[in-house]
Amino acid sequence: MTKLREITYAEAIAEAISQSMEKDPSVFIIGEGVPDPKGIFGTTKGLVEKYGSDRVLDMPVSENALTGVCIGAALRGMRPIIVHQRLDFILLAMDQIVNNSAKWHYMFGGQTNVPFVVRSVIGMGWGQGAQHSQNIQAIFTHIPGLKVVMPATPYDTKGLLISSIQDNNPVIFIEHRWLHHISGHVPEEMYSLPIGKAKIIRDGKDITIASTSYMTIEALNAAIVLEEVGISVEIIDIRTLKPLDDSIIIDSVKKTGRLLAVDLGYYTGGFAGEIIARISEKAFEHLKVSPQRITLPDIPSPSTPALTKHYYPRHIDIIQRVCQMMGKPSSQITHIIESERKKEPQHLDVPNKDFIGPF
Repeated sequence: MTKLREITYAEAIAEAISQSMEKDPSVFIIGEGVPDPKGIFGTTKGLVEKYGSDRVLDMPVSENALTGVCIGAALRGMRPIIVHQRLDFILLAMDQIVNNSAKWHYMFGGQTNVPFVVRSVIGMGWGQGAQHSQNIQAIFTHIPGLKVVMPATPYDTKGLLISSIQDNNPVIFIEHRWLHHISGHVPEEMYSLPIGKAKIIRDGKDITIASTSYMTIEALNAAIVLEEVGISVEIIDIRTLKPLDDSIIIDSVKKTGRLLAVDLGYYTGGFAGEIIARISEKAFEHLKVSPQRITLPDIPSPSTPALTKHYYPRHIDIIQRVCQMMGKPSSQITHIIESERKKEPQHLDVPNKDFIGPF
């Protein structure tokens, strides 16, 4: 019988890696800070003690070269996991990821595989500013040959990371740093979940919210408040940006007639726009109002607390947009919005009082 217990998102990642390494000796992990005592938010904690420095490796600040080393190891039969602590740092390895790892399986007619996982972190805050807080996940969805996975819950994280490690070609596995501390039920045994399948995590009848990563949490918070004013929200956690499971979104929109796409990428060319394009192509006749999106604005990430409060979308923004799409008069929701604003954290630089990042 499956035993459930509550562990954090970070612990689910560490467990997925450990169980994969225990099962398959070809799996190894490398990255800046991987063997450190704090273990990158706890996601690699204890691995070096269990598997040794030959399979749990630190690396110099040479992202492109070390990514190339991992691709070479994958081509020779290993299953490397490379950790770039921030998605921004992957930009330094784009030549290897885009021109090499994503292409080899296709260029050699399926005779060559690149079983290679890139773990990286996006998110808000730390006062890190424009070069360390970018949410550029949409870039990787544009590249043929790459899978892009962004789970929102501990259960999905463990199952999808194990699937990513077992996949025979490259996977970009992206974690939002505000998710690492959240807890959920996760089985102790090793299990996998299919890459490329979205999930309905809340049933509703009035509007569909298709969300990614941390914004799924904000969507759930918004749905609870919206229920108080009689709006029933259906929430779809995308989980895998590529391949995108648009069929589940289409079926939901056929029921609700309304779509709000929520993603912490940027407005122009962002992933939320891809969701809207798919639904407009395939389910236009079922839409009662124009589909909408909530994203980051097209400006670099600020680092001051005052600006971050106006930069990052939160559940309040979802509440306001949904009410507009449902035709609710602003006077009817003003008191709700004011009440929710009072609950907002003073700073958006840290996810909770226990946060002691960056590692």
